[in-house]
Amino acid sequence: SLLGSSPTSGFSARSLDKNRVKSRLKKFITRRPSLKTLQEKGLIKDQIFGSHLHTVCERENSTVPRFVKQCIEAVEKRGLDVDGIYRVSGNLATIQKLRFIVNQGNCSISPRVFPEEKLNLDDSQWEDIHVVTGALKMFFRELPEPLFPYSFFQRFVEAISKIETIKSLVQKLPPPNRDTMKILFGHLTKASKNLMSTQSLGIVFGPTLLRAEDEMGNMAIHMVYQNQIAELMLSEYNTIFGSEEA
Repeated sequence: SLLGSSPTSGFSARSLDKNRVKSRLKKFITRRPSLKTLQEKGLIKDQIFGSHLHTVCERENSTVPRFVKQCIEAVEKRGLDVDGIYRVSGNLATIQKLRFIVNQGNCSISPRVFPEEKLNLDDSQWEDIHVVTGALKMFFRELPEPLFPYSFFQRFVEAISKIETIKSLVQKLPPPNRDTMKILFGHLTKASKNLMSTQSLGIVFGPTLLRAEDEMGNMAIHMVYQNQIAELMLSEYNTIFGSEEA
């Protein structure tokens, strides 16, 4: 043609540009360090939500996660007289915001604007106590292994009506599981004296705190046991935890 280029040359140049952009993007994406790499380099510490209980406790040098204690304190301060305190759901977007802030406080790759140590659950943005209870339930739900470890699930099921056996099983648990359990159930017994029965608390917390490793098994039967064991831990709290030092 007069311009010295064929009608397709513009098209092929555009394709070339597209391919260049694609390959640059691909390089950028593959060069971006993964979360695991960032964690290994110490740029991102393990987060609070979704980490193993023992990992959180080791890092905080305690046997009960700080966030669990903070939630329990907030609920006992201003939530025990709220009807259906653990049954009613808080606003999910606000719960997710709280979760994000707690995890950000543990992340040194971003400015520590919200260090978890300074998290104030009395702040007006967490005014709805159901947001705090929702975040506490979410923390336990997101544990990679539940509060009642997988290896203990069957043993608790078999000991369902033997309080002394349950007490000795609790004493055999790793300290973070045992101490967190003691504080959580101690708190829930206070909630049960108010406006939630031990039965309804068992229904709410059973599946969150106990589950079989292979959940494809007898799910319906497991659910009955989950609720019953959680209920039993509440109704027999003093017998099970009474003589223990946490």
